[in-house]
Amino acid sequence: MRIALALIGFGHVGRRFALLLQELKPTLDARGIEVTVVGIATGRHGAVFDRAGLDAVAAAQRVAGGGLVGPGAASSTALDLIHQLGSLDAEARVMVETTPLDVQSGEPAISHIRAAFAAGAHVISANKGPVAHAYRALAAEARATGLQFLFEGAVIDGIPIFNLVRETMPGVVIGSFRGVVNSTTNHILTAMELGEAFDTALARMQAEGVAEADASLDVDGWDAAAKVAALANVWMDAGIMPRDVQREGISAADAPRVLAAVAEGRRVKLVGRATRTDQGVRARVQLETLEVSDPLGSLEGQANALEIDTDILGRVVITQRDGGLEKTAYALFVDLIAVAEATSAAEKTSGVFFEDSR
Repeated sequence: MRIALALIGFGHVGRRFALLLQELKPTLDARGIEVTVVGIATGRHGAVFDRAGLDAVAAAQRVAGGGLVGPGAASSTALDLIHQLGSLDAEARVMVETTPLDVQSGEPAISHIRAAFAAGAHVISANKGPVAHAYRALAAEARATGLQFLFEGAVIDGIPIFNLVRETMPGVVIGSFRGVVNSTTNHILTAMELGEAFDTALARMQAEGVAEADASLDVDGWDAAAKVAALANVWMDAGIMPRDVQREGISAADAPRVLAAVAEGRRVKLVGRATRTDQGVRARVQLETLEVSDPLGSLEGQANALEIDTDILGRVVITQRDGGLEKTAYALFVDLIAVAEATSAAEKTSGVFFEDSR
């Protein structure tokens, strides 16, 4: 299976993914998958395209050092590169979308995805914005074009939550879910329990590339709201957007509450929830005081967890103890393998594979 790959967005996650492609090449080789990175588009470091292939690792090193993505990086836009991707002769053309989150509109990521479909390219994304804003429409377009739309890294880094439901819970109805889904705020709350200043803990997450490019998206609860909307849209066909999620964030002013909870043997967590009701799906993100025995109350540092309440299996909890950008990059890698395997199967069965857990 020959895959031509365009990377749209080349921040911390995109660059780590480029390194993973090299590190895990033996895994790709064992599965008969040959990946050629033909295009890289960035917001501030230029864009390059070469149908013969680019050295993505060298590009990652240049960008990490503050340089251009490649020698003579053109002024081409991401949409230009996607159009060029569509002109290539390959068994599969894939766009990987990791541009920064725009929580208000989901753009430009939504436009990138639609352009990829129009160019005959499958889509892999770690951007929660499109799923939070336009999942129904994008999933329908994937079905109509026979292309794949995968986004395993959009919510809890590399933990396969969408795969879990889609592949292992056929026919199950999710009535509600709750979770700690933002690594930055959970790290800050844990640090505040130990008496560390809010600003110091946040700065550490920014330095490690864990916090969003605009850290206010994390601490104001917008990132968690987008993730809750994305989960509700895929699992519950909610048709909601981040602005429909009742939202609360965290700040330095929450330190007394955090310390008081610890003194009582409890923990304060930023919890996202969604529940089916007769009036539709209701969702919120808010600070909650939990018992330490609670699956969410036990989380430390960058750990995340989701508890899914189902009609047949009851409550299912999936926990990630160690979050981070490498895990998100790995989710992109897993989705890439899924694209290759499903494309091979589709050639034999004319089937269509897309992300849909209903």
